[in-house]
Amino acid sequence: MTQHIQVLLEDNHLLGVLKPAGLLAQGDRTGDPTALAQARAYIKERYAKPGDVYLGLVHRIDRPVSGVMVFARTSKAASRLARAFHDRVVEKCYLAVVVGSMPDDTGELSGFIERTHTRSRMAAADGPRAREASLEYRVLARSELTLPTRDRRRKAPARMVSLVEINPRTGRHHQIRLQFSAAGFPLLGDLKYRAPEPLPERAIALHAARLRFPHPVGGETVELAAAPPDVIPWTLFGAAIARWLNSPAP
Repeated sequence: MTQHIQVLLEDNHLLGVLKPAGLLAQGDRTGDPTALAQARAYIKERYAKPGDVYLGLVHRIDRPVSGVMVFARTSKAASRLARAFHDRVVEKCYLAVVVGSMPDDTGELSGFIERTHTRSRMAAADGPRAREASLEYRVLARSELTLPTRDRRRKAPARMVSLVEINPRTGRHHQIRLQFSAAGFPLLGDLKYRAPEPLPERAIALHAARLRFPHPVGGETVELAAAPPDVIPWTLFGAAIARWLNSPAP
């Protein structure tokens, strides 16, 4: 079943959307539906635009990840937004559910990452393709979770899991997924990086929850925020997520 974007914000320069897990941000060799194509179709239909619709892709989130995205409706906005992402002016905040009870309520993860053709991995500082990666995190809640299985006769083991707020300082490929896995707390469902079990629809428990940036034309602060999908494991932490969403961003 094809997943669909939800429009969160719209003006003459920007289109902010919520991308569901399982939907590509942009096209790849699979030819599967994409958030970019759906956003273009939305603009074309809403404004009855003839021909091709311009929409600039200025950042991406992985296919199995849900969360907020912003597209540029003009080339000027695209150029300025791309620069804001490159210069780390854009504030990005994620929510994740990781396997295990993280011992510290706050902390940081740092190291060096190198990217291969299929994945990223931790690397020595002097590696030929090593790039520094760091993030800050805060544990919002901890709980016990038992995942459903396809075989109803078999019960998955109960596991301690932690709901974590993540603020990346850098934007390396698969950075959050890799760094938490390397620390011994893989993201729930992320089989690529050592999670013990899959989640339904091959999703991983990572959600791009908030983006904050200066408007590319007006300069005022724009904030996009959205709750994770109403599915396991997020439903386990519904109260904590609601408190987080209703609290002012730092």
